Amino acid sequence: MKPLTNTDLFKTPLILKITAFTLISITFFYLGKHWSNGGYQQLLFFSTPQNFISISPNNDKSFNITSLISQTDQPPIDQAITLTPPSIPPPPDESPLSDPNRTFGIIDSEGKMSDDFEVGEFDPAIVENWGNESEIESGSKDVKVRVKKYELCPESMREYMPCLDNAEAIKRLKSTEKGERFERHCPEKGKQLNCLVPPPKGYRQPIPWPRSRDEVWYSNVPHTRLVEDKGGQNWISKEKGKFKFPGGGTQFIHGANKYLDQISKMVPDITFGRHTRMVLDVGCGVASFGAYLLSRNVMTMSIAPKDVHENQIQFALERGVPAMVAAFATHRLLYPSQAFELIHCSRCRINWTRDDGILLLEVNRMLRAGGYFVWAAQPVYKHEEVLEEQWEEMLNLTTRLCWELVKNEGYIAIWKKPLNNNCYLSRDSGAKPPLCDPDDDPDNVWYVDLKACISRLPDNGYGANVPMWPSRLQTPPDRLQSIQYESFIARKELLKAENKFWSETIAGYVRAWHWKKFKLRNVMDMKAGFGGFAAALIDQGFDCWALNVVPVSGSNTLPVLYDRGLMGVMHDWCESFDTYPRTYDLLHAAGLFSVERKRCNMSTIMLEMDRILRPGGRVYIRDSLDVMDELLQIAKAMGWQATLRDTSEGPHASYRILTCDKRLLRP
Repeated sequence: MKPLTNTDLFKTPLILKITAFTLISITFFYLGKHWSNGGYQQLLFFSTPQNFISISPNNDKSFNITSLISQTDQPPIDQAITLTPPSIPPPPDESPLSDPNRTFGIIDSEGKMSDDFEVGEFDPAIVENWGNESEIESGSKDVKVRVKKYELCPESMREYMPCLDNAEAIKRLKSTEKGERFERHCPEKGKQLNCLVPPPKGYRQPIPWPRSRDEVWYSNVPHTRLVEDKGGQNWISKEKGKFKFPGGGTQFIHGANKYLDQISKMVPDITFGRHTRMVLDVGCGVASFGAYLLSRNVMTMSIAPKDVHENQIQFALERGVPAMVAAFATHRLLYPSQAFELIHCSRCRINWTRDDGILLLEVNRMLRAGGYFVWAAQPVYKHEEVLEEQWEEMLNLTTRLCWELVKNEGYIAIWKKPLNNNCYLSRDSGAKPPLCDPDDDPDNVWYVDLKACISRLPDNGYGANVPMWPSRLQTPPDRLQSIQYESFIARKELLKAENKFWSETIAGYVRAWHWKKFKLRNVMDMKAGFGGFAAALIDQGFDCWALNVVPVSGSNTLPVLYDRGLMGVMHDWCESFDTYPRTYDLLHAAGLFSVERKRCNMSTIMLEMDRILRPGGRVYIRDSLDVMDELLQIAKAMGWQATLRDTSEGPHASYRILTCDKRLLRP
């Protein structure tokens, strides 16, 4: 037999098959690697239905790789929310360290994660020396442009509220005897805010909730007037670098919890957290009443004017408690009719019987049918001649309002509003105060004067019977049918569709952008609709509260929000909002700018957002593509770290999401 040469060896069928198989394998390997690096889902060459897993040696260890990931390489939200891990049953004894949402804390002596530690200085990554340069560099890696940046406002404006601190307009008022100086007086066009409101010197990252209920940094709200005036009433005290809040008030110096228990015993039907979900606290002080109701599943809007006890509302918001600057004066408050199941006034320094009871009539407008008014004041229990006269006036007025005095015990009196108009209609002809005209809209509140008449309750009973909490959150309310809405689709279907959209969207944000890692407490939805965004936050278990803003440019959905158990307020975003600077952790705006740009400058809204946003806070703007370039440039001119992202519909959709982080700017 002739021996095989080297050339003949390569011509054998076996060698040819091996060579071909090797080349094909290498080709598929490089194709798979190319597709994986290109941002596509990896190809799966095999799968198994069995739930066998292998435990990594790095199990339960945490690694910070954020510095290795470029912001521009993050996947669009649609990829992030469609990739789900296989269903694997959890181990029987889950470790306390396995919660992926716990990102801030220390390990205690038992090896558990704890957040009981002192918050330190800001991360240097979100601190920027703003300096004196008039421009900053912006743009992509390939195209750089110079953007004129906004200057820092003077130090004297660190707590500036444009519509409440307008000294020129207040000087021009013809009268201030009814509290006109505490109402809105916004700057004229050309004199609006055009700079970045600076934080106070030594401003620190706020103490997280729930610790913030009991203590806040002195450097964040550096005012001691309340300590001097109210320290003896258990409101507030100062210890070293912090303000402490013992939980007391002028009328409940032994603590808000005991006071709330007393109210519950006086009228058991109040049932905080079930029948009573929405509460208004008038003249709230530092909002301890509302702070302690939160643990009972009650949402309380705490309001007070900026008066001699200025900064009350700033303290409340720094604590993480819902609050707004507002005053009973000459205009309706910015809340709808039948908004609150209970309205509370504890030594709130308001003369309810003046001007034929016009201020108590405003309380009556906002109080739900069958709701309660709780009054804790000296005329209730003191027997001095002047105070007894005030008590008689109050009894006379509430009787004419058809309110029932259900309990008068100690220093607390509680009245109940009727369920319908029967009592009003049975009064003598010419009785005062009269019923409001049938064409009066009790939900029309934007710059509307107070009216000395009784707001009519709907003849169909809408608003009188809302479900118990929490079922009312997902139940379409009766007043949904009375909303003037530009749509041919049934309103219940619209509400359900909005709920579904935001539930899925927030779930995607949690998975893709790790929202559970954020220290969210004070949240604002700037164009709330029916409240789907806020409802999704509740369903996802966020320990935060959301203020749902209903712009005047759209449909008035406030009644629906309150019937669902959500906090809301009317506002015009062409003007400044009634809150202090640095009071919100997250601002959310969906479809806002594409509407409001027809009415006002987008930079006006963005500067207001910067004013009310805390350093380290976040902004999520979801809007049409044609407004995004301008918003991105404004954001960078304000010193925000801004990124434009795709929605779940992909890169060819007409909408984008602009995510921003606010830096702590230093001069």
